Amino acid sequence: MRVTAGSEAHKTLFCRQFIDTYQEFDPQTLPWPELDEAELARLRGVPFWQEVFHTERRAGAIVQAFLPHVSDPLVHEAVALQGLEETRHAKLIRTMIDRYGIEATEQPLEEMPADLETAFIDFGFGECLDAFLGFGAFKTARQSAFLPSGMFDIFDVLMFEETRHIVFFINYMAWREKRRGHVALTRNLKSAWFYGRAASRLLGMVNRGKDMNDGKNFAVTEASMFLDGFSFANFVEDCYRENARRMREFDPELMQPKLLPSIAGLALRGLRLWDRRRIRASVA
Repeated sequence: MRVTAGSEAHKTLFCRQFIDTYQEFDPQTLPWPELDEAELARLRGVPFWQEVFHTERRAGAIVQAFLPHVSDPLVHEAVALQGLEETRHAKLIRTMIDRYGIEATEQPLEEMPADLETAFIDFGFGECLDAFLGFGAFKTARQSAFLPSGMFDIFDVLMFEETRHIVFFINYMAWREKRRGHVALTRNLKSAWFYGRAASRLLGMVNRGKDMNDGKNFAVTEASMFLDGFSFANFVEDCYRENARRMREFDPELMQPKLLPSIAGLALRGLRLWDRRRIRASVA
């Protein structure tokens, strides 16, 4: 029987799962692979590393700033661990930038907003969106052998941690909202609003990446191998399937993100229906 959102049992489950699955590692001592000139060119040609590095640094800063406002001891312990991991993600990206000579400068962090809880929630929904899309992009890149498998092994560790973060966040939000007496409709509307804000920020990051790369996008920056045979339908399906696969690693009693997988599932059904109609029309 599923635990009740907002209960002590629910809090204990999602916090202990997060804490107990922590993995200790130092980004500088990971087995970073040697890259040849073509692989280096592809890695350096990705126009988003500076934004990714800044985002990870800001994530650590937001979690650390929010931490003193978490009064529950067990939730506090889990959020503190998340702050450590977010800071380590930034260190991992910094290590990669330095090791492979990627052009990326460290930008000053924005001033923390007065409402740190809203900033934390904003960040959490942003991670949910980034991770869902990242699952599909990661699978596509790995299948295309865009970089050596050793590089993907390192980033798979990061992807697992991101998955842990979003499962923790979704359960934290359910626990928080239930304790405040919010009904399902209110919670769903709030989630949709925060996802909209996250999508707007993600679009801004993509546009900044293009600006930094002379207006070009990822597809024309010596990364054609990554997008060879790319189709939107396949990408959505990869996001959907990879999300389901990664979520199976967690206790089924835990809540999981539902909105983005549901939207993706609807989109896939619509795309398949469109394809069937298009095929019938071409045959007729």
